[in-house]
Amino acid sequence: MLMTTNERGQDGLASEVEESAALFRLMTWLSPSFPVGSFSYSSGIEWAVEAGDITSMTTLQQWLATMLLEGAGFCDGTLLCHAYRAASATDGRMLNDVAELAAAFVPSRERHLETTAQGRAFVEIARSAWNCETLDLLASHVTGPVAYPVAVGVLAAGHRIPLPLTLHAFLHATTSNWISAGVRLIPLGQTDSQRALAALESVIAATAEKSLDAALDDLASATFRADLASMSHEAQYTRLFRS
Repeated sequence: MLMTTNERGQDGLASEVEESAALFRLMTWLSPSFPVGSFSYSSGIEWAVEAGDITSMTTLQQWLATMLLEGAGFCDGTLLCHAYRAASATDGRMLNDVAELAAAFVPSRERHLETTAQGRAFVEIARSAWNCETLDLLASHVTGPVAYPVAVGVLAAGHRIPLPLTLHAFLHATTSNWISAGVRLIPLGQTDSQRALAALESVIAATAEKSLDAALDDLASATFRADLASMSHEAQYTRLFRS
């Protein structure tokens, strides 16, 4: 059946409204101003700077590209995808399995603190301002700590924000936070930080594509130096960051 011009216009307007709402919510939830404390974590970058592994924009960019494709970026992205799908399907048992795996998969005590503290704060704030049925599902089926990517995936599913858009925004926000830590630690100028983010655009896109297609059995990390940095940070003499 053919639609009238007016009907097509109404459908297009509704789609634009939905897209605008999705963009608004993602920008809000993943903004540095959203109070989950992301600015206080460096994911081991602080130790890597002190050890001399990261000394410039180029070495920071190389470090982060590896973390994205082969480490925390890919793993968190994959866990976000599976949490999103479990929440969308109202599968509480699967959601609990993903949440347990996410909390257990981190390589160090500080990374565990980083992801679960942010996850807890994210859920608490979301329930106050952006509550939805999937957060109720999370509360009723997951009794242990909730990792940050799991929390983001559950909330996005509850608000029916497309998964690819959510994942790309999450990885962008994660990378931006890592770069922000590097800017303060190396230190770098603001222009260099934007150059690094621009150079990592294709890496973020590749990580998102890889995460979307990954099964939970594909979860793996090959960022041994970054894992050692995360483990060594807690004994670092002088620290600005919590991880």
